[in-house]
Amino acid sequence: MGQKKSRNLLILITTFFLFLLSLPLLATTNITPERFTELALDCIHKEYPNKISHTLQSDSDVKPPRELYPAFFGCYDWHSSVHGHWLLTRLARLYPDNRLSSQSIIKLEKSFSRKNLLEETNYIQGTGRLAFERPYGIAWLLQLVAELEEWSSNESAIKWREHIKPLEKILAERITNWLPKLTYPVRSGQHSQTAFALGLIIDWARITGNKEIELLIEHRSVEYFLNDKNCPISYEPSGADFLSPCLAEADLMRRVLVPEEFSKWLAGFINIPYHSNHTWLEPAVVSDPSDPKLAHLDGLNLSRAWMLEGIASGLPLDDPRIESLLIAAKEHSDVGLAAVTGEFYEGGHWLGSFATYLVTQRGL
Repeated sequence: MGQKKSRNLLILITTFFLFLLSLPLLATTNITPERFTELALDCIHKEYPNKISHTLQSDSDVKPPRELYPAFFGCYDWHSSVHGHWLLTRLARLYPDNRLSSQSIIKLEKSFSRKNLLEETNYIQGTGRLAFERPYGIAWLLQLVAELEEWSSNESAIKWREHIKPLEKILAERITNWLPKLTYPVRSGQHSQTAFALGLIIDWARITGNKEIELLIEHRSVEYFLNDKNCPISYEPSGADFLSPCLAEADLMRRVLVPEEFSKWLAGFINIPYHSNHTWLEPAVVSDPSDPKLAHLDGLNLSRAWMLEGIASGLPLDDPRIESLLIAAKEHSDVGLAAVTGEFYEGGHWLGSFATYLVTQRGL
């Protein structure tokens, strides 16, 4: 119990420090719940353009996105639609007085009908779809479930939570069946990455009380990553990354190790300067935000920011690396949030979700 209280105190102090660091940003930019809500409202029921992830068995499988998956057909692709719905759910829950909350609830009501979510469940059980959106889209779907789980004060959310249970059950079973067979973790900077997905999923497992998957992820994370040394973060990023392989791994391990163990592990994994007020990890530069792959780097700056915050929150209170981590987090946050404009749909259909995850500190 004492260890848990100490960890909660650490998170509280870290959060306050992050708030102080963020004051100039909040004062000079348009970071409001409405700003990010607008991006998701504009896309969750926008069917085209659309990049479907769809395995066909015959001519009869040729259908428009709205018929393939009637809840999550918008926002360009399935996983972006899922986390667009997560964005609306989270901001409506946290900011019920947001002037767009009522519009969000109307949109969510349309998507989360029992019929739509049962059709989603039927779709993913179709022939050839065992690996559908695994692990990235599954992780975001479970994050959406976690958000509904915590919105128990809202009658609509309670109803939607019931409607989504069959889909949750199938996808949770897929994680349970897949993870023991995943011999090696995927260390990419994009959708297939293992560490990022496991971080989102273990948070869902803890919120919903799924002890089986929580313990499975803890066990596999240790098997995959505990002996890792000297992660080559200086080689990052690759040109189309939106996740950092090194930081995502560390952000996962702080979820499964106690602070003292995590501190020792991190010392051998990434070289983080002590008490540094200079840039040790440069934010990524985006040369063309209208290019859908190059725009991934805007998302990288946002995800790096929340991962750096997460890593700091997992260290002992007196760890001298916390200052360097939080300064780097703010540098990435400043650059990343400034890019969330909605000017180009290539980034606008998904960057709002990453920005929301960051500014609402979902992972802490």
